[in-house]
Amino acid sequence: MIVQGCRLKLEIHTFIIDLIPLGHGSFDVIVGMDWLSNLRAKIICFEKIVQIMLSNGDILEVHKEHPEGNPKQLKTMKVNEPKLKDIPVVHKFPGVFSEDLSGLPLSREVEFRIDLILEVMPVAKSPYRLEPTEMQ
Repeated sequence: MIVQGCRLKLEIHTFIIDLIPLGHGSFDVIVGMDWLSNLRAKIICFEKIVQIMLSNGDILEVHKEHPEGNPKQLKTMKVNEPKLKDIPVVHKFPGVFSEDLSGLPLSREVEFRIDLILEVMPVAKSPYRLEPTEMQ
């Protein structure tokens, strides 16, 4: 679900942005690459700065959050969560989706990952096939 046309205020500048609620009870915002590229923004990772080109040619710099600072103003809006019956894909495949599907799966103790090594080719091994008589 996307909440379209939200106002994001940075200093005295207001931007229109589409947001995706994460549903984790947090007020963090993730801005996408499309939105940043439309503003011709530059990301300086080492310094944790985002530079946004304004329409008058000035550059707005957004610095990393300082833990001791409190937000001056916080506004929230309630978004109606979509129900399974409102999603078109659920109508096409009703046997796949259950009613108790409440959200993302819980985080696990062990994170699954595959470490990749540069310039190593994948293992090419033909599958071992059993004859029907061998399966019994």
